[in-house]
Amino acid sequence: MTDALKRLSDEGVAIWLDDLSRKRITSGNLAELIDESHVVGVTTNPAIFQKAISGGEGYEQQLTDLATRKVTVEEALRMITTADVRDAADILRPVYDRTDGQDGRVSIEVDPRLAHNTPATIAEAKQLAWLVDRPNTLIKIPATKAGLPAITEVIGKGISVNVTLIFSLERYREVMDAYLAGLEKAKAAGLDLSLIHSVASFFVSRVDSEIDKRLDAVGTDEAKALKGKAALANARLAYEAYEDVFSSDRWAALERVGANKQRPLWASTGVKDPAYKDTLYVDDLVAPNTVNTMPEATLEAAADHGQITGDTVRGTYEQARAELDAVAKLGISYDDVVQLLEDEGVEKFAVSWNDLLKSTEAELDRLAPTEA
Repeated sequence: MTDALKRLSDEGVAIWLDDLSRKRITSGNLAELIDESHVVGVTTNPAIFQKAISGGEGYEQQLTDLATRKVTVEEALRMITTADVRDAADILRPVYDRTDGQDGRVSIEVDPRLAHNTPATIAEAKQLAWLVDRPNTLIKIPATKAGLPAITEVIGKGISVNVTLIFSLERYREVMDAYLAGLEKAKAAGLDLSLIHSVASFFVSRVDSEIDKRLDAVGTDEAKALKGKAALANARLAYEAYEDVFSSDRWAALERVGANKQRPLWASTGVKDPAYKDTLYVDDLVAPNTVNTMPEATLEAAADHGQITGDTVRGTYEQARAELDAVAKLGISYDDVVQLLEDEGVEKFAVSWNDLLKSTEAELDRLAPTEA
């Protein structure tokens, strides 16, 4: 079942699981995926935690203890989520050691309601790193305008970062610049750059969802022929930008003192349109030194019938540009699409976090001891 996943790994694509729950940890399922499916990392987000904790299994005892202590709902939620991330990090620690810190990583996101608040994002990132207290953690910071200086500051303090919610090529270049600026700050502070790692999470399927909708509205044969192409084109051009930045003189100066490249991470790789093959964003985004974080259904599909045929990114840049140009010529604004997707991404995670706060508060109230 996992030959395709082994081939993917051999091509230089790190396979991370885009899901986490306490049941997955305690049942041995996460360890099994590491052993049998070439999984070498885990990503989480507010929606994933909302699903896991609202499902309830495995959380009752901790919720009871927290209710007895009468902690705030925000504190309770952070105690629960950081416990899961800490335990997952411990399970992945051998991978971290074996790969010199590149993989074996678990990501946890700053409160999504802080996405437009730079100082609060920095403070939250520092607090999460302290709470989890594992070297193989990545703190997720959204690639909003306010997130960029936060990325620099947090990297500059030696905290490894997963930059999330990247949709546009321009913003991706700003993210890489923020990372390099953070490494330069860390170097100036005398920190060991070899211990700092980062990935840049470039979202894929949502780009097709939005652009395909607009192509349907155009309705011509030319428009229909472009469906399902924009997301891959966008991601492939992101990889071109990655190659450009990490072959620069600025990067070379940092690499000489031990810095690690910020790997592109393909996020949102489960297809949203059932008309597309379910391994589209795995098979067609194979390139060295990348990460593909997959929901379990996509991981299973890739294991079962993924078509891994070597590098499917390098050498496609001209075609990718032509495809995005063709979309633009139909009156579909790239800038409008990527800004909308960023705004929606931040909003969706904030909604999930608020829903999780409400459901956790209800559980704390239900489990609170009755006053004597």
